Amino acid sequence: MNIRSLTRGDGVVIGAAVVLFIASFLDLASCSGSYCNGVDLPNAWDNLGLGIGVYLAGVIGGAVVVVARSLPQPLKVAGLDLGTVAVGVTVSTAWVLLWTLIDHNSGAGVILGFFAALVLAGAAVATPLVPALRVGLVPAQGPAAPQPYGAQPPAGYGYPGAPQQPYGGQQQPGQPYAGAQPQTAPQPQGQAPQPAGDFSPFWFAVPVTRPLFAEDNASSQIAELAPGTWYLAVEQRGQNLVAQTQDGRRGVLQDTSGIQRG
Repeated sequence: MNIRSLTRGDGVVIGAAVVLFIASFLDLASCSGSYCNGVDLPNAWDNLGLGIGVYLAGVIGGAVVVVARSLPQPLKVAGLDLGTVAVGVTVSTAWVLLWTLIDHNSGAGVILGFFAALVLAGAAVATPLVPALRVGLVPAQGPAAPQPYGAQPPAGYGYPGAPQQPYGGQQQPGQPYAGAQPQTAPQPQGQAPQPAGDFSPFWFAVPVTRPLFAEDNASSQIAELAPGTWYLAVEQRGQNLVAQTQDGRRGVLQDTSGIQRG
């Protein structure tokens, strides 16, 4: 999983799931002796139905929510979107712990578990709806500082200063060359050379998660661009950009508002 694809909402889900797991090891009841009707349940794991069916189910549900949202395509099993199912599981965990809290003389395990499950379910439901929760958990880094003439910039895909093969035979902006003219590919006989366009490839980052659509089908999503990661714009089509992901996939970014150029 790319940590730069995580949002603030995902961070809240992960934190609440950790607290819920810790709460499962705390006391379930704040009573002892005959007041508890002879039942001794130090923590949720003394009752597997509660430990696995409620606490662990909430933790697993939170994990599936985060993983499903970081994937470029919805994760489905038997036609069901596992991300949506996992959100329902987190809500169910909070609902069960609410009535456990009301119906019993509850201890720290139930009290802390309920509030952790409530935050977990709230973040799982609200993240796609609240813009503040869709902001990247790790902020995007600024573009690399200019390199001295002749110095080799750091290598690695996704780094704005990394040397790249010019797209379509064009020189990358800011890339020095010692007065040599760029080589052009030979043209087939009988065809006139095509004039170079004004567009030059550039690195960019998105402010929030944005869908990337197939080049030949504007309604088919092939990937999801996440904040905090640099992508390469290789072509401009009107107001849209043709972008390339880290794994080499190309698609059309239809919403280019607020992007940060490298």
